[in-house]
Amino acid sequence: MNIRAALLVVFCLVTIPAYLHAQTDEIQVYDGEIAPVGIFNLMVHNNFTPRGRTKPDYPGAIIADHSFQVTAEWAYGVKPWMEQGLYLPVTSPYSINHGSTINGFKIRELFARPHAHDHTFFYAANYEFSVNRSYWEPRTISSEIRPIIGFHLHPWDIIYNPIVDTDYTGGPGNLQYNPAGRVAYNLNDKWAVAAEEYDSFGPLNGFLPLRQQFHEVWATMDYTNPKFLGINVESGVGYGLTSASDKLTVKLMLSRNLNFHPWRP
Repeated sequence: MNIRAALLVVFCLVTIPAYLHAQTDEIQVYDGEIAPVGIFNLMVHNNFTPRGRTKPDYPGAIIADHSFQVTAEWAYGVKPWMEQGLYLPVTSPYSINHGSTINGFKIRELFARPHAHDHTFFYAANYEFSVNRSYWEPRTISSEIRPIIGFHLHPWDIIYNPIVDTDYTGGPGNLQYNPAGRVAYNLNDKWAVAAEEYDSFGPLNGFLPLRQQFHEVWATMDYTNPKFLGINVESGVGYGLTSASDKLTVKLMLSRNLNFHPWRP
């Protein structure tokens, strides 16, 4: 084991929650990759907003400014084309107006073209069902439908997630269009750098005025190395482009396949 690598991981896992305080459970562009069949994967999302929106999005909502979000995302490879996921717990260890909170949980199913990394063109679809506390989302039940399309052009990756969200009110026209995209350059088999964008345009039956839309651009870096304790790392910094966006957000995602087979003797 590389001692320096081990110390770095311990530092990330232990010290980051101590000084980071975020406004969403995950900031990620899905690439259609799923956990191997019969294997659990754990991804820990850490998001911090040092310069964010200073007013709640609705009465009683968590204020984004200086908030910190930690979410544990559990995934299990059911088939080469299906992954079952669970976000538990979804938490805000700190926010200005609510302190430390547990915000709810999510269940998801991801259906993908098997072995997406081996194909030039890949596609998938993800469905999430969320149960929320009132300070996290205004509706107790909400859902996300996330199509995933992309190209592996070696060394470039181009990925788009045309996401729609719903709180099951107002009919199809009230679906919220919240897409995300990513263009990445793979420096080698371990390192990649990328530009990402996350947007929220509003309902499909009438986008919000530009000043009320959420638009953030991100610079991110990925590190993948099986010898690095089996942990994959993605980190990034985001900048908001509109007054309805958070001006500065940072993220750290740590993931690892777990050698855990609960249904095997």
